[in-house]
Amino acid sequence: MKRGKRYLEAAKNVDRSVLYDTADAIALVKKSAVAKFDETVEAHIRTGCDGRHADQQIRGAVVLPHGTGKVVRILVFAKGVKADEAQAAGADYVGAEELIPKIQNEGWLDFDVVVATPDMMGVVGRLGRVLGPKGLMPNPKAGTVTMDVTKAINDIKAGKIEYRLDKTNIIHVPVGKASFTEEQLANNFQTLMDAIIKARPSVLKGTFIKSVTLVSTMGPGVKLNVTKLMS
Repeated sequence: MKRGKRYLEAAKNVDRSVLYDTADAIALVKKSAVAKFDETVEAHIRTGCDGRHADQQIRGAVVLPHGTGKVVRILVFAKGVKADEAQAAGADYVGAEELIPKIQNEGWLDFDVVVATPDMMGVVGRLGRVLGPKGLMPNPKAGTVTMDVTKAINDIKAGKIEYRLDKTNIIHVPVGKASFTEEQLANNFQTLMDAIIKARPSVLKGTFIKSVTLVSTMGPGVKLNVTKLMS
């Protein structure tokens, strides 16, 4: 893969043989984010889990203290009083069965998170093939299948993110924007790591967190010292 000049210049600041402390890694990632837009800072956490086994799956959600810096568009599947509640709480879109053809046939996906009341999951289930692969399917573990739609919406708008293993047993999550202060990014990252460490499957033998890399959208990855993170 051919890299641009900016990337190559930024990569010179990162010593790939070094495992950095969190503070140094964040400073490097911020310094490397030189694109003309406000780059997202992401954490990539490689685990020792085997997601093919249900008891080694990791999935949950955590509210980052400083949010993600992204305006999140929320779609809520609800009816009656719960639909009114969702509107009042600031959901961007609220609906029920009438949204199925719009999403299935017209390819409408102008939302980032889907919340549903439990009674609507039969309807939402029909969208599994569309929403599933995009990671948009509501899930009780992530707090997106709930009767308390107001709390769900408030949490998401406050900076709630979902984390889960991908097919290669890596967790990819945003922890903020390059414009955040180092302290804000450090707080967000620590909050995320605390949640993931707590989510360690009890059946897992051996190493849980194998490597952690912080990276901005267009910048080089910076590897962290996992031993210090876990202590």
